[in-house]
Amino acid sequence: MFVARERELASLEQMYRKNSFQMAIIYGRRRVGKTALIDRFIEDKPALYFTAQQRTIRQNLELFSMQVYEFFSMPQTLPAFSSWHDAIAFVADKAASWTDSRPFVFVFDELPYAVETEPSLPSVLQTAIDHGFVQTNTKIILCGSNEGFMESEVLSNRSPLYGRRTMQIHLQPFDYLDAAKMLPRTSHEDLIVYYATFGGTPYYLAQIDTAESYTENVRRLCFSPHGLLYEEPLMLLREELREPAFYNSTLDAIAAGATSSSRIAEQAGINPNSISRYLRILDGLRIIEKAVPLGGGSSSRDARWRIKDPFFSYWYRFVSRYLGSIEEGAGDAIVPYATQGQAFATYVGKQFETVCLEWVRRQSMEGRLPFAALEFGQWWGTDPEKREQTDIGVVATNSIEHKLLVGECKWRSSFNESAAIEALEHRSTLLKGFIRRYFMLFTKEETSKTTQEKAYAREGLQLVTANELFEEL
Repeated sequence: MFVARERELASLEQMYRKNSFQMAIIYGRRRVGKTALIDRFIEDKPALYFTAQQRTIRQNLELFSMQVYEFFSMPQTLPAFSSWHDAIAFVADKAASWTDSRPFVFVFDELPYAVETEPSLPSVLQTAIDHGFVQTNTKIILCGSNEGFMESEVLSNRSPLYGRRTMQIHLQPFDYLDAAKMLPRTSHEDLIVYYATFGGTPYYLAQIDTAESYTENVRRLCFSPHGLLYEEPLMLLREELREPAFYNSTLDAIAAGATSSSRIAEQAGINPNSISRYLRILDGLRIIEKAVPLGGGSSSRDARWRIKDPFFSYWYRFVSRYLGSIEEGAGDAIVPYATQGQAFATYVGKQFETVCLEWVRRQSMEGRLPFAALEFGQWWGTDPEKREQTDIGVVATNSIEHKLLVGECKWRSSFNESAAIEALEHRSTLLKGFIRRYFMLFTKEETSKTTQEKAYAREGLQLVTANELFEEL
């Protein structure tokens, strides 16, 4: 199923319409949908599409030669190119004599695999662009899953390809609403639980069988040694990184509640002098993030490391620690703990805050908030009046207009609604420097009539239910 990605497709189509050479760089973590995006873009266009594999130079050149000969309607019996220089130069020569009114798209997917065995390939491409492709109307797409490689060896100013790209797309997982489009006929409550578990990676969402219950899907995919996603995070770490064991221990420590570098290092058993490197690389992969309280009133010492990707967060919270038991066939005994109960409800409640924050960001982009927000995040710190630590799940600010929006997120069927609103209003005063304040109460179910009447009478207070989060579907 192909959903969303409207902005990315629009950018690629705009590139294609330009009457000049263009080169797009598309990169992002494995499983995020790069190939699906490219396939959709080229489905009505002439395209030479090659996907490099983790093979020798000779084998990749043989595969490339077959694709080239087929695209240009040449005999498959011709000998394979003997070097990448000859292969890319041949395509550039063909581009110079291309007569079709529609320019062709040259896609080189998984470029890092080819460069592993031929480090000079970026220079080869640069030469072919400067002395051949640039004089044509060809559109080149270079794609890769190794984000570190694509940023350092293709996009950075030390790369031979620097300055040749005309656009780049760093493809990210879906937000909660685009993820929901892959799960039609699913209740809004289940959509939030699925997002809290599998996040917005299209490949993970595609494995969900909506004819099964949430619990059955999680059991099949994550709590069986044969489950398709059972070892997915470990596989990604092994493919993307050296020393995967250290990154795995780092993620285990963060999932267990460690948020500072020193605490993570201690819990993971890693040298404190080395932990910053592992954190930086995981941050670069967008698996974790270093969050700071938004809106002021707290020092930078309150920064926290946390797992950003929901699937990694769920997997390291509920699966990783039980891998041995699952291997022994005890996965079914763990499933109830990982799909219901207090620990799971608390986990989903935290992910519900992420969903609400994404909704606020979408509302702001569409001009539906009381003001145009410039920053989005959360806040935590000390309440000096109550002498305790507290937090705010949703914060949006416009520091130019000195406007603030704060939101409380309640993933429960019942709670003291009046007390929650009063607490939110009080916590908002801990964020200084704002002239106008707005409040939102996000709830799993519809609030009481009394609370609705209070919100109607109270300017600047809005109630939002889980159902309303999906009104755009």
